[in-house]
Amino acid sequence: QVQLVESGGGLVQAGGSLRLSCVASGLTFSNYRMGWFRQAPGKEREFVAGISASGGATHYADSVKGRFTVSRDNAKNTVYLLMNSLKPEDTAVFYCAAAPGLTGWTNVNFRYWGQGTQVTVSS
Repeated sequence: QVQLVESGGGLVQAGGSLRLSCVASGLTFSNYRMGWFRQAPGKEREFVAGISASGGATHYADSVKGRFTVSRDNAKNTVYLLMNSLKPEDTAVFYCAAAPGLTGWTNVNFRYWGQGTQVTVSS
C-alpha cells in the first residue's frame, strides 16, 4: 500500500519560510518523479514544483520560481519543499504526489497523492 505523508505546514507571516516534507512508503521511491501541488479555497489544484526521480532536474511554476526549492533524499524516501519569501497568496493545502512516467507535470501524470498539509501565510 502506497502512502505519502506530508508534514511541515503551519501559520507563518508574509516574508517568512517553511519547509515541507513528504515521506513515501510502499513504492520504489527512486523510480518516481515527485511533485508538489497546492489547492487554495475555491480554486483548482495547481502544480507548484517537481523533481526527477534521480533529483537531477527540477521544474517550477512561474509563481514560485526563485522562492521555492524542491529537493529529495532517495535514501530517506523523502521529498522536500523549501518555501521562502512566502506571500498571503501562497495560502493553500499543499500535496505531494508521485508520478511513474518520465514526463508531464499536471495532475493526470501523478498516480499517488498524500493527504495534504495546510500552509497559511498572514499579511
